[in-house]
Amino acid sequence: MAQYKVFAPDVQVNGQTILSFVNALPTFKDDLNGILKNYSLVDIKPDFWYSQESWLNAFKEIGEEFGENTLFLIGKTIPESADFPPHIIDLQSALASIDTAYHMNHKGGEIGYYKLVDFDINAQKAIMECKNPYPSHFDRGIITAMARKFKPENVIFITVELDTSKPSRLNGDDSCTFNISWSS
Repeated sequence: MAQYKVFAPDVQVNGQTILSFVNALPTFKDDLNGILKNYSLVDIKPDFWYSQESWLNAFKEIGEEFGENTLFLIGKTIPESADFPPHIIDLQSALASIDTAYHMNHKGGEIGYYKLVDFDINAQKAIMECKNPYPSHFDRGIITAMARKFKPENVIFITVELDTSKPSRLNGDDSCTFNISWSS
């Protein structure tokens, strides 16, 4: 499954998630709303549900028009506005909670997942597998924001990189794997 391809036709995404994209780039708000309108996504309400397929089609156009760095930036803003579970207390629980938040903001069928595959506090590394229809650069932004927000106190540097030795949605595969590392 490549990027922007729904896993199930009846999946819906909540309006708050869509609005977070528009609000992430206030300078381009009119442009983004114009793109959303092209896919019948108008007058978005935070508590309403919208077709994920329409949203992904608009998302694809946003990515094509504004580029991968913008998708990364938008991903970094998601943790600021999406609903996340209240039990997040550290980096490990933050990374694991991405999947919970993802499921809180989508409904109606198979949506994929964000899976914390490995977490080693002593080696200062973690591995996330993302199997969903969203672009890889966007996922890297979400993971980066969560990792930076919940990094251990003594950590001064944290990185999130696509593992190019594994399958990637950038190449039409079902998932992407990200390596997260940090240092004090």
